[in-house]
Amino acid sequence: MFDIDALRLLVAVVRTGSFTKAAVQLNYTQPAVSRRIALLEQQTGGPLFERLPRGVRLNPAGHELHRHAVDVLERLSWAQQELAAIHAGRGGILRVGAFSTANIALVPAVLRAFEQARPEVEIVAIEGHSGTLMQRLADGALDFAVVSDYPAGLPSAKGVTTAVLLEDEFFVVLHRGHPLAGAGVIDLRDEAWLQDAPAGGSPTLLTDACVKAGFEPKKIIKIAEWTGKFGYVAAGLGVVLVPSLAAWAVPAELVLCRLGDLALRRTVYTALPTKPLPAAMTLQDLLQGAPGLHLDPSPSTRSPSARSERAVPLPSPGR
Repeated sequence: MFDIDALRLLVAVVRTGSFTKAAVQLNYTQPAVSRRIALLEQQTGGPLFERLPRGVRLNPAGHELHRHAVDVLERLSWAQQELAAIHAGRGGILRVGAFSTANIALVPAVLRAFEQARPEVEIVAIEGHSGTLMQRLADGALDFAVVSDYPAGLPSAKGVTTAVLLEDEFFVVLHRGHPLAGAGVIDLRDEAWLQDAPAGGSPTLLTDACVKAGFEPKKIIKIAEWTGKFGYVAAGLGVVLVPSLAAWAVPAELVLCRLGDLALRRTVYTALPTKPLPAAMTLQDLLQGAPGLHLDPSPSTRSPSARSERAVPLPSPGR
């Protein structure tokens, strides 16, 4: 392996044409330059220069090493510039994770603002469950994530810090032709519920809410993707809890209904490694300052033609 300083010295000697001039340029003594070049020639197995009455010039072996030395030093210079940009938050790659409903409107809007503010930073977006995203942060596979405690709590991860971003209200989604759509107070105890079951059979926000209301869900249909859930609701096969972050994705033939006094909410967090990249901190600041982030997300605001039904709480105990 060749010493980087020796390669720099080799290039300087070629540029100046003499050991003496290279020594002056790099603040060495002339004997020190001669010793370093001699050591480099020992490492390469033979002479690199032809010694002339006035100066030196490369021999064939020297030309070959000089070509590689120039390439190596240029690459190191580029690496130094790129690392400086990363540490300044103005370059490199930022790997951003988010759960599915955060990717409907919240995260894309903020990433657009981030790209306008930091166009030199390349964003790599990754979607996943919050628990998986936390583990990827701990493993160093992510630089930033938006996570939540739904459906069964947010697991901690070593070396990962979280900060509350918002409280996200849940609505019940019914088909417009559902007999209970539009009712002032309705009983949902006989409905089938669509839900992505958490790993390990942990209690969920839905089951906890039903217990508090005095009943158990009649039936839970395990559907992971939101398109599938909406399809089942549209077919009259069940109802589903939908967070306000997903309100824009609800098809027009479905109705968003509030849960009244028993409104369910989840907490959404930003998550970062304990030593985050500056670009990740910039993204977190943009999220915290996102316009309308802490406003009440009424279903009626999701589209001009959408309408929300009256409050429809889950049945109280004994109903």
